[in-house]
Amino acid sequence: MTTEAEAEAHVQTVRGLIRECFGPFPERTPLKPRVTSVVERDAYRIENVIFESRPEFLVTANLYVPKGRKFPLPGIVGSCGHSANGKAVDAYQSFAQGLARQGYVVLIFDPIGQGERIQYLDDHHSKSTVGVGVHEHLLVGNQQFLIGDFFGSWRAWDGIRALDYLLTRSEVDPNHVGITGNSGGGTMTMWLSGIEPRWTMAAPSCAVTTFRRNFDNELPADTEQCPPLALKLGLDHGDFLAAMAPKPVIILAAEQDYFDARGATETYQRLKKLWSLLGAEQNIHLFIGPNEHGYTQPNREAMYGFFNEQTNVTKGSAEPKLIIEKDETLRCTPKGQVEGLGSRTMFSYTKATAEDLTRTRGELDAVAVRQAIEAILPVRPDGPPDYEILRPVSGRKYPKAAFTTYAVQTEPGVRAIVYRLDEKPRSARPPATPRRCVLYVAHQSSDVELREDAFIKELISSEPKTDFYAVDVRGSGDSRPDTCGPNQFLVPYGNDYFYAAHSIMLGVPYPVQRVFDVLQVIAWLKSVGRNEIHLAAKGWGAIPATLAAVVSDDVRRVTLKHALTSWTSIAETEHYKWPLSSFVPGALKSFDLSDCYRALAAKDLRQVELWGPNGEVVAAIK
Repeated sequence: MTTEAEAEAHVQTVRGLIRECFGPFPERTPLKPRVTSVVERDAYRIENVIFESRPEFLVTANLYVPKGRKFPLPGIVGSCGHSANGKAVDAYQSFAQGLARQGYVVLIFDPIGQGERIQYLDDHHSKSTVGVGVHEHLLVGNQQFLIGDFFGSWRAWDGIRALDYLLTRSEVDPNHVGITGNSGGGTMTMWLSGIEPRWTMAAPSCAVTTFRRNFDNELPADTEQCPPLALKLGLDHGDFLAAMAPKPVIILAAEQDYFDARGATETYQRLKKLWSLLGAEQNIHLFIGPNEHGYTQPNREAMYGFFNEQTNVTKGSAEPKLIIEKDETLRCTPKGQVEGLGSRTMFSYTKATAEDLTRTRGELDAVAVRQAIEAILPVRPDGPPDYEILRPVSGRKYPKAAFTTYAVQTEPGVRAIVYRLDEKPRSARPPATPRRCVLYVAHQSSDVELREDAFIKELISSEPKTDFYAVDVRGSGDSRPDTCGPNQFLVPYGNDYFYAAHSIMLGVPYPVQRVFDVLQVIAWLKSVGRNEIHLAAKGWGAIPATLAAVVSDDVRRVTLKHALTSWTSIAETEHYKWPLSSFVPGALKSFDLSDCYRALAAKDLRQVELWGPNGEVVAAIK
């Protein structure tokens, strides 16, 4: 960009792209606000407030209102980061109270899954059964992708409705309304800066960097921090702030933060040019404090000073003396949770939507299912993929005497690892004579399953004169990465989730990439004379195998063990154990796995021990 007109066009462009990421928001419904109690302090009062961001979906918040000042005053919405007690954590109380003492009306609210808004309560209705914050966010957020929803949009909508409520207050000047937050709340401050045009200033803390720095540094982020299509559309953290240009924005970072300060600096330099072209370079600031991650006093004081420059409500940036309240003082609900007041859970909305989609979608025929799957697949190249013949690995004992390992290049830089079982070792291409073959798609590791799984021995013994191949699709078995640290494959923040979340941002979901791998391996097998393929799979591998079998004319038989009954069963079950890498976002708007199974009846489908949402056997043989 070199001109003001180009800068203005860029701002409009990123606003449109951000709307595409976050999708349409629901209609505004009555907030039904109520003040449940009031806490009087020397220079302000705290009103404990409950409002509905959606019908029957309650939000708990504290409204800090200064005393002894002439209204209206500037208003600030506070967005909390990850903390068990939400709005009551010391650092978040501190910035809300610090602003109130300087003359700001502040509304700080509990995020979903934190504070008084726990979604998965135990039998005593007091603690989360899965873990506050991250764990609740992943459980509900991953599940939402199946119905084409995004947890980040729900979180952002709470922030928009918080602003709606703040602006109903006569104490607030609508000409001066800001947003600030830290960590996960800093992320929501970024998102809200890009979504909501009414803000007049913003101060995200310990969140702004770049997607590249987070990725290179192997830093996973919650579901709501990974907007669908963001990377495909070319968006970065700074673009969400650019949507506010040329309004005042300060990026608050920390030198010792795991949200890389280099990325914050890169973002600032990029935005500084944009603000400069718009004639408002003085409105974009960067502060990097000396501390570790957190809304520390240096960052809070930088925020005070910046907001004060915009509003002139007071001078300076020093933090006033604070009084930290007990959690009970800031409680909005009688027993500490909105569930006791009849608030719906996130899961209840997901289940209802899944039920509606099932009714709307109806039962699809084989042609419609194939079309639905082909619509989400990348274009496959003409001709078979190249492959490498790998040196033998000693010490591995499989059902046959020997094996050969191939690395099939399914796309540039990506290899599916394929084992061919044999009677004697050979480092050569497969024999070119036409033959039938079994292709097994592993659950998690071909190597482990070839050595230990009775299902594979059964497949081999049932077709003794048929070639047998097993494949590790990308991110599994011999191609399993070490990203996020050793032994991090199955943990909620581990590498399987890390890549699945980024693939959604790239617009090519991980399971779809794995379907592509299976189809490319089938193309390779066909090129070496395997003209009739019996496709078999187990567990997680049954997801890509099922979709590949529907669209491939070279697959003549299908055998699945521990295949998931349906994606609908996940969306309609509160707790589940299948990973995000098994979910195709938005799939339930067009098809389900159960539709695929019906479509595969013509290919002699055999299903052994179907698995339910929690890995439980729900049917023996079908």
